[in-house]
Amino acid sequence: MPDHVRELVATASRVLGVAGHGDLVWGHASARDPEGRGVWIKEAGLGLEEVGPGQVHLVDAGGEVVAGSGPRHSEYPIHTEIMAARPDVGGVVHTHSPYALALAATGQPLRPVSHAANFFVPPEVPRFTETADLILTPRLGERLAQRLGSARAVFLVNHGIVTVGKDLEEATVAAILLERAAQQQLLTHGYGGWPTWSGESEALSKREHIYSPGAIRQVWDYLVRNLPGS
Repeated sequence: MPDHVRELVATASRVLGVAGHGDLVWGHASARDPEGRGVWIKEAGLGLEEVGPGQVHLVDAGGEVVAGSGPRHSEYPIHTEIMAARPDVGGVVHTHSPYALALAATGQPLRPVSHAANFFVPPEVPRFTETADLILTPRLGERLAQRLGSARAVFLVNHGIVTVGKDLEEATVAAILLERAAQQQLLTHGYGGWPTWSGESEALSKREHIYSPGAIRQVWDYLVRNLPGS
């Protein structure tokens, strides 16, 4: 099982890197340990697109590397505290994706101007504003998890994004959809004014029609097929 989880985290990391979520050596994705020992996450010091299974290790709730090697990311509490607060979550992604970061900094909410936004809205994507600094302590991680609540994503204003899913595949697709939604909204705004967007009932209907579990899996498989060397 650890080999499978390591491969999943490495693949998700590369998918995010190829999709434009890379920020030099920052950003990380995690999967819940099937034995409840913590989270599997890439080691620090590597870009998302560089990660292989050998650079993925197991970090427990106290921040100790208990399987694998390499330096631990300082923001591990994002992952461990969200996993603790959300038993339904099996995967967490934190990146500094540029369009979503920019949208959050404007103070504008994400609007369902596109199919991608309907994956999240309604309800409104929550915003974490207690700090734009790194999430370095379990207490900050807990506060972030509280702000996320039951949502699929949260904006870390002036910092980045966090997305979650029942597994890491879903959390990864969510991160890519959130960045696409933000880009599409900013592109729309660039034409002047704020054109129309879907109302709540239509947005929920579109979500049901577009984002079935099977469709999410198809998107994940597409992303993996399009990795360099695949």
